[in-house]
Order: sequence, then C-alpha cells, then structure tokens
Amino acid sequence: MNLYRSLLWWLALAVLGALAWHWFSQDLGDVVVRFRGLTYTTTLAYFVLAWGLLWFALWALWWLLRLPFRAWRRHAHRLARNRLVSGLEALHQGRWQRAEQLLAKAAADPALRTPALLGARRAAATRGDAEAVARHHAALLAHDAGAAALDQAERLLAQGKAAEAIEALASQPGANSPRAGVLRAEALVATDRALEAQSLLNTLRRDQALEAEALAALEVRIAAATLTQAAGADELQQRWHALAERLKTSAPVASAFALRASALGLEDTGAHAVADALEANWDESLAALYGRLPPGRDGKRLGRAEGWLAQHPSSPGLLTALGCLCREQALWGKAEDFLHRALAQGAGADAWESLGHVFTAQGDAGKAQIAYANALRLGRGEPPLALGGRSLREQIADQAVAEVRNAHGIPLLPP
Repeated sequence: MNLYRSLLWWLALAVLGALAWHWFSQDLGDVVVRFRGLTYTTTLAYFVLAWGLLWFALWALWWLLRLPFRAWRRHAHRLARNRLVSGLEALHQGRWQRAEQLLAKAAADPALRTPALLGARRAAATRGDAEAVARHHAALLAHDAGAAALDQAERLLAQGKAAEAIEALASQPGANSPRAGVLRAEALVATDRALEAQSLLNTLRRDQALEAEALAALEVRIAAATLTQAAGADELQQRWHALAERLKTSAPVASAFALRASALGLEDTGAHAVADALEANWDESLAALYGRLPPGRDGKRLGRAEGWLAQHPSSPGLLTALGCLCREQALWGKAEDFLHRALAQGAGADAWESLGHVFTAQGDAGKAQIAYANALRLGRGEPPLALGGRSLREQIADQAVAEVRNAHGIPLLPP
C-alpha cells in the first residue's frame, strides 16, 4: 500500500512538472536582480528552478546538521527502552533494588516515564523505602497526574483506606480509566455506599473493565452490600425486589438478604429467600444458614428442608440445618440423629455446637461438654474428641450415603 501511494505521488509530481514546463515554454519570461551595482538577468523558469535548488540545499544542510543529534536521541531512547525492559524483568524476578535503579534511569525518557516510574515506585515500596516511594510518586504526579492518582488509589484501597482512595480518584478528573472505575466501585462498597457503586456497573460492563466472571463476582458483592447496608425493612424490600432473579438466587446475595431481614424482624421473608435460592442453585453454606436463621411464625421450614433430603442426602450443610430446626422444635432424637449424620459427612464446628445444645437441653452435661470442646478444637484445627454412646449400626448409618439418581435413572457418584 505504501508503494502504491508513493507511485501515485511521483506520477502526480511528473504531471505537475510537465504542465509547468508547457506553461513556461510558451514564454520563459525575464527576471532581473540588482544588488550593489550588480545586475543578474535570467529567465523565470531558471529562477524558479534555482530557488527550489537553493531551498533543497538549505534543507539538506539543516538535515545533516541535525543528524548527530537525532542519532544521539535514538540511541538514548533505545538505551532507555532496554533499561525499561531489564527493569521490568528484574521486578518480576524480585530483584527490587536493581529494578528500581534501572527503571529510575529509564524514566529519563519522556515517552517511557509513566511505566518506568510506576515500576520504580513498586520496587521501592516492596523494599520498604518510604522516601524513595514518595520521590517516585512526586515525579509521577508531575508527569502524569491521572496515573499517579490511580496508583495511589490502588495502594490506599489495599491498605483498607477506602475513603482516601475515593478522594485520590476524585482529585484528578482525568483518572477515568476502566481500572479507576473498578477501584471506585470497590471503595464505595467499603464505605457503605454500595448504591453508588451499583450505578457504575453498566459503565464497567460497557468498558469491559473486567473479564466476565470477575465482573459477575463484583456485581454479586455490590448487590449483597446494598442489602446489608439497607437502613430499614421497607428499604430492604425495595432493594431486594429491584434485583435481577439471577442475583436473588446467588448464595452471597440471598445470605445477605436473609441476615439483614432477620435483623429487621423479617425472619420468614429471609428464610423464604434462602429456600428459593437453594432450590435454584444448591450451596452448602446457604443450606447451613437456613438452619441458623432465627425462628419465625412460619412452621413449614422443617418440612421444606426435609424435602431437599431426597436430592441431597449427604449434604453436611443440610443435615446440620435439619438438626438445628429439630432442636428448635424440641425434637431431640431427630436433632441428634441429623447432627451425627452431619458430622459423619464432614460438618464442622457448627454441628458440634448445635449437638452440644441438644445434649444440654436433655440434661446430659458430660456429652455436652465434649461437644462444645470439639467445636472449639475444630476452630483451632485440632482433631475432635471421641463422643461415644453410638452403636456400630448407628455409626454405619451415619456414614452411609444414599444412592442418588439423575432424571434418567442413572446412579450418580457422591460429590
């Protein structure tokens, strides 16, 4: 394509030259130049040609005079680029001091100054040199205020200073990159301003600021935060109904709504939301939460949970929830059986604690102490103590996994 354009350019020049010669050949004209008593006479055609040659000679002389300076600048840029590459490699390898030295030298080139100063500041921060960090940040702020604000906001957010990160981004109106939008959204969530963060999601999605999975995870975190930060029951209900169905069935969002609803006196509403989310997308943590929610006026929670047992017979979260629900209704035998099954299927400290409550309610202080102790031991990563009191048949039944078949009747392997 460049060859084609060059050919057209030279053809156009040839045509212009032919037209000019045809025009001048009809009347060459006269040009008279008098200077200090001397008189020069020539034709107009030769004068134009001489004038063009003079300008070409002056341009060639200027080009030759600038040639050493251009060669020096090219050499300096090549050297700075090599230093930038070597500095980034040293930064990747963990050679912090060498990386900082190379990148600081590479920053002498204006075209490479921003990435070089960012890398040098990171190397200095990793070395723990606060003075060098401040120096590199000041240089970056003077050269590229937007990049400096973005870098400072990222560091402040990592340190848990979300409010200061928002101020850093707001101080530079030019810091409107997709990365700045992500940082602003994260900082708004951390400062109890999740609704403002929610308004940024469309922009982040349009700019493709994150990959699809990461953006979906951020949307879930923001939605859960908006529910957690609801001030009253009416506001919570409004925010919940405004969410998309795919968010309502997400475990973090349903969990956040249920916990906030329970705190505001909407225990049954929160439990229904958790149950709907479980039936849409099964989640172990959400199943365990279903049993921990405060009891409400609805007495159908136990029956609904028992209905899931056919599809998830070895779910430790569901078995723990069933044990808690039976304990709330003083069904001590069923609660103990469910909790023993939950522990046999891998349940943790919550099941031991609930089992301790069951033993306490039945007046069995010895087993209750062991159950509470095991809850503490699991929290510390220690093996549980033997409880005893279970026959071999009961232990086998606790560890047995019921056969589960798919819609076509084919047995499925346990998870």
